[in-house]
Amino acid sequence: MIIEYRYLLTLLASVIWVVSLPAQEVPFNRGLNLTNWFQVGSAQQIQFTRYTREDFEQIKSLGCDVVRLPINLHFMTNGAPNYTVDPLFYEFLDLVIDWTEELDIHLILDNHTFDPAESTDPAVGDILKIVWPQLAARYRDRSEKLYYEVLNEPHGIEAEVWNTIQGEVIDAIREVDTKHTIIVGGNNFNSYRSLAGMPNYDDDNLIYTFHFYDPFIFTHQGASWTSPSMVSLKDVPFPYQVSEMPSFPNDLRGSWIESAFNGYNQEGNVARVKSLIEIAAQFQRERQVPVFCGEFGVYIPNSDESSRVFWYEEVRKMLEEANISWTIWDYHGGFGLFEEGGNGLFEHDLNTPLLEALDFIIPTQTEYEMLPESTGFLIYDDFVGEQINIRSPSNGRINLYASDQPNNGQYCLYWTEAEQYNTIAFDFTPNKDFSQLVESDYFLSLLIRGTDPSLRFDIRWLDTDAGADDLPWRMGVTIDNETAPFDRRWHVLRIPLSSFVEQGAWDGEWYEPEGRFDWSAIDQLEIVAERQDFGTAQLWFDNIQLTNQDTAQVLDPSVFEEIVTALPSPENADTKIGIATFPNPAFESVQIVGKPTQRYNYQLMNIAGQTLKQAVFSEATEVSLVSFKPGMYLLRVTDAQGNFTARRLLIR
Repeated sequence: MIIEYRYLLTLLASVIWVVSLPAQEVPFNRGLNLTNWFQVGSAQQIQFTRYTREDFEQIKSLGCDVVRLPINLHFMTNGAPNYTVDPLFYEFLDLVIDWTEELDIHLILDNHTFDPAESTDPAVGDILKIVWPQLAARYRDRSEKLYYEVLNEPHGIEAEVWNTIQGEVIDAIREVDTKHTIIVGGNNFNSYRSLAGMPNYDDDNLIYTFHFYDPFIFTHQGASWTSPSMVSLKDVPFPYQVSEMPSFPNDLRGSWIESAFNGYNQEGNVARVKSLIEIAAQFQRERQVPVFCGEFGVYIPNSDESSRVFWYEEVRKMLEEANISWTIWDYHGGFGLFEEGGNGLFEHDLNTPLLEALDFIIPTQTEYEMLPESTGFLIYDDFVGEQINIRSPSNGRINLYASDQPNNGQYCLYWTEAEQYNTIAFDFTPNKDFSQLVESDYFLSLLIRGTDPSLRFDIRWLDTDAGADDLPWRMGVTIDNETAPFDRRWHVLRIPLSSFVEQGAWDGEWYEPEGRFDWSAIDQLEIVAERQDFGTAQLWFDNIQLTNQDTAQVLDPSVFEEIVTALPSPENADTKIGIATFPNPAFESVQIVGKPTQRYNYQLMNIAGQTLKQAVFSEATEVSLVSFKPGMYLLRVTDAQGNFTARRLLIR
């Protein structure tokens, strides 16, 4: 009996020691994910002016000491096989790091190259071990408040496979950078349940992360990216109340969502949520490692606001009680800190009950008043203008930072290969009142350059869709070769606002003009492939602005790509010989891929038409560019029958 008693005391003492031993702490406390900024298909599509240093100052003023920056990191490179990071991406990221260092904010570089609908490829390790050492080499001497997060939400991959890959990436980073903390997470979408299955990595400078979105049918009701889509599910309360439960949508019957819905009385309560967060807390205590919740949140559109705020407050308290640092998902997005339907303005639209639930500092909020614009402003000039969000077309190729002989400054806007009806939209946030500008004879001024005289497209304004009795009416003009000759030269285009013509409205069906366009409620400016597919026709735009000053002028009168017409053009020349070249712009190399079993010859030429490099290849080849200076070149590829294609190639 004495032996059993002593054994019990020893066991109890050991349990108390494990429970009470303080875990290593994360060096930051609370913050947010700054989404929909670097989550694009290439560095050329980043709208860098979406956020500024002032935004980081405002975020810090809320009481945040950390920002998690989701980045489609693999898309910021030139792709396989080298995955060389684009210098333009570095240019932008350097500035963000400068801002956070100056403001003493922790910054997490979150590799968010992931698709929730696609399983993580086990070959992803080959990419990670190339990309991360490049970033580590560039930033190894920056502030210790910079962090590398290996990969967001790996899923559809076995834990053992992912854990091994992650360990190899840690080692690859450490060969370059032993200073900065690396953030690691488990498989199954960084589940808290996957933490325990992670190995004890041989590195004492790691933070372990997990994401929390339980109960899922509450936090993701209305989400379109789930499988199946949960768009039809709405008004699920938290906590569960039988009298408040909505009818279950017929389109989701027979799915796992129906099972979750039927069991919501057990899952949708505070005690259950606390027990799930405790899984991460227990891992933290047992492993004695710092743990961080990188994402948690509730999707706004279909959730009850009071339930949403209550959930955030309870989860935030539970995390803090467990000594777990956190960053909410997100800031301006569908899970964000701003009132639904507002303009997302820091001084006017913050969701103050939500800020209070998160124990953030609540800045003074005032009612926004839209006043008529009285002066002109820039829409694009190297960068998209302030309080304008650009929406890229769904197909074709667009580059916000083309260095193809811009007329003004460093860059111009480039667009090609658009299908009919594709649109570049400059969305004004908030909307704008142009009524005084119309009366004061303001005009839209821009520089334009094109390659195909047969091309026709529209430039138009859209007013706001104010509800059931209103439509998004259009006021536009058609641009063609007579308006601005498409002769590969820059031309100034001035379009008085008064000369735009009402074109009707599209709202699921077409509406003919009714004279109801409202210049006092302008939603966006659009450049539209309204009349035809672009094909290989190319367009450039520069210095787009609203003004009443006739000051725009052509600064670069040269003909773009004169070298193309100077090349020999045999009768059998064929620009569709079945080859693809990428990336463009290129950095250390360019890939040329042709048809199987076909043989080709490539020539890399300078603008004088001199051949600098050439070789014969079959099917595919990689052309090294490391010995070439940045600039414009021509890549000509000829097949065995003598057909050829000649393409410009920009080397950065």
